[in-house]
Amino acid sequence: MIVQIVILAMIAAFLGLRLYSVLGRRPERDEEPMRRRIEQPDPSAKPHQPGSMGNARSAETGALAPRPRELAAPEAQTFDNSAEAGVRAIIAADRRFDVAQFLAGAKGAYGMILEAFWRGDKEELAQLCDADVYEGFASAIDARANAGETIDARLIRIEEARIIGASIEGTTARIAVRFLADIASVTRNAEGHVVAGSLDDAIDARDLWTFRRDLTSRDPDWLLDETDEA
Repeated sequence: MIVQIVILAMIAAFLGLRLYSVLGRRPERDEEPMRRRIEQPDPSAKPHQPGSMGNARSAETGALAPRPRELAAPEAQTFDNSAEAGVRAIIAADRRFDVAQFLAGAKGAYGMILEAFWRGDKEELAQLCDADVYEGFASAIDARANAGETIDARLIRIEEARIIGASIEGTTARIAVRFLADIASVTRNAEGHVVAGSLDDAIDARDLWTFRRDLTSRDPDWLLDETDEA
């Protein structure tokens, strides 16, 4: 029995030393953990200045520095090459404009406008759309009500929101966004019978929505200016 206890104690001590050698010691300079190098930002890096554009020339090397984040890495995912000139023009006119923030807001507006239309909420639509687009939605809501039909619809997901066009005329900026989304909807008649659609099978929606904003306005919101199928 005593011999077994001694052997177990030696094994425990050996395992403890091995664990300490792997987990307990400080890493040497050349073996700094990869996770730490990824998570900690470079303290010598200068903070990004929002709204800057174009390639900046380095004061030390004279080389061209990377373009700002609005038009750098996200470019391929956020807008077509044909829209780049318009996006740059908008950034030049409004230094607060940010592509990523705009697309996040566009996605939110897409969902809010669709849901307001499905509910028949004209008041909310009037706040999110310009007069022409609002009239189109309002007419469709009235026609649906006159027919005694109701819609039960859900926006399942937005697969893509991509800028495919951008322009500025005077102080008014316009940006066209292509939405690819999955939507499930069902239309019922006055008796509650399904006349179209299904909530079990989502359909692919391809919409091209154009938003506009007066860049001199203090109101940061963009209005839906035009709708079309992508």
